[in-house]
Amino acid sequence: MRHALKEIALPVFAIAAALLLFGVFVWFAGVSPLEVWVILFKGAFGDWFSWQNTLQRAAPLMLTALCVAIPARAGLTIIGGEGALVLCVGGALLGAGWIVLAGWLRQWRGVNETISSLLLAYVAIGLFKHIVEGPLRDPSSLNKPSTHAVADSLRIGGISGSDVHWGLVIGVLACIATAIWLRATASGFSVRVVGGNLRAAQLVGLPATRLILLACALGGAAAGLAGAIEVAAVHTSANASLIAGYGYAGILVSFIARHHPLAVIPVAILFGGFGAAGSLLQRRLGLPDASVMVLQGIAFVLILASEALRDVDWKALFAKLGRFGPSEPVGVVMPGLNPEPSAAGQPRSESPT
Repeated sequence: MRHALKEIALPVFAIAAALLLFGVFVWFAGVSPLEVWVILFKGAFGDWFSWQNTLQRAAPLMLTALCVAIPARAGLTIIGGEGALVLCVGGALLGAGWIVLAGWLRQWRGVNETISSLLLAYVAIGLFKHIVEGPLRDPSSLNKPSTHAVADSLRIGGISGSDVHWGLVIGVLACIATAIWLRATASGFSVRVVGGNLRAAQLVGLPATRLILLACALGGAAAGLAGAIEVAAVHTSANASLIAGYGYAGILVSFIARHHPLAVIPVAILFGGFGAAGSLLQRRLGLPDASVMVLQGIAFVLILASEALRDVDWKALFAKLGRFGPSEPVGVVMPGLNPEPSAAGQPRSESPT
């Protein structure tokens, strides 16, 4: 129970500290921090319109966060979800193959998966722009190159006539299914064993390489699915608007959720709300729309710092610091001012002259 409370307390503290530091940042810009905090939460959760914008942004964040969380359970740090997301023309299948490539480079060539997945994301974005502006471009899209619009029969509509599309339901179900898979299946348990101790997993005969590639494939499929949903539900065609940073924001969501699929859901909703409030900050206070990116950056730095503090034994630390504290007071003897002690250990009184 105590361990669970610590797991929750550190991310909550990181988010609260990020909001405080963001308040200091906007204060230097001449804006009241209190007003910024109020508008942030009003723009995210103030009314039904705000909730719709928040949930619409939370849907891809859940899936891109899974692109980080699932490989993390196998011991990998994958940050290339943006690349898998923009490969929406191939959906989940192409996204899975793209992240598997990073896992393959790590297992067979020893290439660090963090670096390779990030570089592969830039390659994927370049390929996406080439395809959208070249072979698949709609000739009628002049100022903003786009592919042909998705057929009406393939589009994803809103839930009960709202602006919240069914991609949100898909994201929630994907998080729940991933949590069940990791906890209640043999393959999911094996992935967690590989992530906990690769050497021990190999000694007991687990196919570590296969499990690592499986985790990469599932994570990449989630990010690729997010891109396909964004095209079918929001943009109706593939264009540069798809490169909105959801893949990079998913890294933050996953780390704050401690790579737990169920915790991804509320964290994605929270940061989806912060993203939705950016335009309101611009209209009300004149702050740039991208100022919420500063908040996300501060939160990411603090959550990484909290990782280093997670295993600290605070009682032992304070006890150690206490040993270097001030010792007992030592009396100072000054000639002519302090009475000399008598033989019995009591101060000797001076006789009057």
